[in-house]
Amino acid sequence: MSSIELAAVCKSFGATRVLNDVDVTVPTGSITAVLGASGSGKTTMLRLIAGFEQLDSGTIAIAGQLLDDGRRSVRAQQRGVGYVPQDGALFPHLTVLGNIGFGLARKDRERATRRLLELVGLEGFERRYPHELSGGQQQRVALARALAIEPSVVLLDEPFSSLDASLRAELGRDVAQILRAAATTTVLVTHDQDEALALADQIAVLEHGRVVARDDPRSLYRDPPDLLAARSIGETNILAGETRGGRARCALGEIALRANGHRRPDGPARLLLRPEQLTVHLHATALAARAKVLELRYRGSEGLVEVVLEHPDRETLLARVPGELVLERGQDVWVQANGSANAWVTEQAPDNSSK
Repeated sequence: MSSIELAAVCKSFGATRVLNDVDVTVPTGSITAVLGASGSGKTTMLRLIAGFEQLDSGTIAIAGQLLDDGRRSVRAQQRGVGYVPQDGALFPHLTVLGNIGFGLARKDRERATRRLLELVGLEGFERRYPHELSGGQQQRVALARALAIEPSVVLLDEPFSSLDASLRAELGRDVAQILRAAATTTVLVTHDQDEALALADQIAVLEHGRVVARDDPRSLYRDPPDLLAARSIGETNILAGETRGGRARCALGEIALRANGHRRPDGPARLLLRPEQLTVHLHATALAARAKVLELRYRGSEGLVEVVLEHPDRETLLARVPGELVLERGQDVWVQANGSANAWVTEQAPDNSSK
């Protein structure tokens, strides 16, 4: 058992509070992504788990063993933690074999490194030096080095951020597969929402040093606890509306609300619709609101179109459309809402925004 448990963790640097009452549990053998903007405290959390920093208060435990309670702290090298930094931090004067085997007893080095080379798909690269490898290959070596000590957990600090988009996605999938095959408990720090959604079993959203949401990716995307969490996971459309009897009226007409009782009181509300819940028509149709195209972001098989509704409040919305749909700035279109919306009742009509 190698679960990670953080309870009421607080950490400050000088007068600046970086983490504030953080509670996170990472189940054994799972991957938890810690998602947040720069400065939210993600890397500090990782360094506390690794033992590179000592917390101010709270507790950190791995496999039920208390590692830090703000008074006593187990040293980093005794925690059984594998750490992969953002840049890989390979030794430039050592070969792939030397980097992976660094720190291992000589008698174990050959067997362990050969096995790990096969695991990360780098057989035949053992005599190469870091400068002879691609960025993705370097990160594979860094992962193999972290796994060489047979750690109870592995910590990944934005390990794919320096790679191009296609390689980043491919390597992310490969690394997740490797870690799951090894049944390794993993914490992945990232600011990339797509990466967190694609790779993690659980996402913890950090905002200004606090965990504002924690759930599996699907639940967090479809049913976020509040607007802050919603905006942290994917693009959003937030509309002013009025809820009554499990339905809402807004600039797009009448919309059903998600079947979640505590979010269905009557009154002025903020409604959440994702871009894929909006259909864009080229001609007037029933149940659709007239709008004007502001911008189209082409993404190959699909596009993300920004429109402004011809409505007194002139809400700006994002809709996901097929890539073959040709749209021009200033073009008139009609937008229809599909499915059901999340709603949070407000005391007054909110400002409307999309992202």
